[in-house]
Amino acid sequence: MIRADTAVLELLEKRREAGLLRRLKKPENLLDFCSNDYLGLARSVALRDAIAQAVASHSVLLNGATGSRLLAGNSALAEELETEIAAFHDAEAALIFNSGYDANIGLLASLPQRGDTLLTDELIHASMIDGARLSVANRFKFRHNDLEDLENRLKRATGTVYVAIESVYSMDGDLAPLTEIVDLCERYEAALIVDEAHATGVFGVRGTGLVQALGLQNRVFARVHTFGKALGVHGAAVVGSAALRDFLINFARSFVYSTALPPHSLLAIQSVYRFLPQNQPLIDRLKVLRTYFQQQIRERLPHTEWTSVESPILGLIVPGNDACRAVATQLQQAGFDIRPIVSPTVPVGRERLRICLHTFNSESEIDSLVQTLKHSSG
Repeated sequence: MIRADTAVLELLEKRREAGLLRRLKKPENLLDFCSNDYLGLARSVALRDAIAQAVASHSVLLNGATGSRLLAGNSALAEELETEIAAFHDAEAALIFNSGYDANIGLLASLPQRGDTLLTDELIHASMIDGARLSVANRFKFRHNDLEDLENRLKRATGTVYVAIESVYSMDGDLAPLTEIVDLCERYEAALIVDEAHATGVFGVRGTGLVQALGLQNRVFARVHTFGKALGVHGAAVVGSAALRDFLINFARSFVYSTALPPHSLLAIQSVYRFLPQNQPLIDRLKVLRTYFQQQIRERLPHTEWTSVESPILGLIVPGNDACRAVATQLQQAGFDIRPIVSPTVPVGRERLRICLHTFNSESEIDSLVQTLKHSSG
């Protein structure tokens, strides 16, 4: 056995001993209170038919992109789609990336330059963290959604200043105080970057996102919209100015050096964007279910602590990795697909069950879940 094999096994064993070893799980036909498929579009027959029709309407369609966009992988379809996405999100331009991870990595790693300052909320997604780590700028965190701490950082920032946040946070499910953060950024001439991954499709008329729901789209420098959550397909786009698009084409390494999405994926994205104007009833249904869930936990689980009830993502705090896993196991045995989120993914003592609501969940399923939670966590 070579040294690298030994090192790999030792690191895995340390993680196993700490109770932190991750494993892939196969689907078990449980009631889905886990996935990010908030609108149920990943399982939508109507969307599947629309995608199939779009594919069939293209008589000559390659199986793959054949290269990066800067080589052989660009197409009229890709540019047409970017124009549609930009218009939908009321932006000058859009640039498609292969995933939200690629978009955040490319954006944050390339945009702030040496001598600039990048300020990030302490709870941003791992993709934004990794992009920030690759940046050559001066980097500082500010306390989660803490306007005073952000302003103190802005006062001391040098060079061109960038602030990176999420509109809806993926682990806590809470919302950023976007209007107040935009005001601060304008006061200190900082450029705001907003990851709308968990807001796209869920907030705003037609699911445009939280930034547009608040009418802030002309005051935010860059937004990242991902397609693999509420939109039910795959990929992502950065929307902003035409100059930003040109910059990313030249400097975002995750774009420059990645094989482009295949035509089928582009048609799937185009289909869901054309599908979204019909989806207001789904968005409204999700709000109804969230209100119903809030009512149930208020009445039947009055002594429990939740991270937030502002979005379809709700976190029930169950302190301690072992305790959190034990409750999750009980819920899974009762037929609910709910996963434990343990430290170090979240701070010690803030371990939680991450519960996601979907349009295909019913009130009776929520009743059963709350009843099971009452017995399991009480």
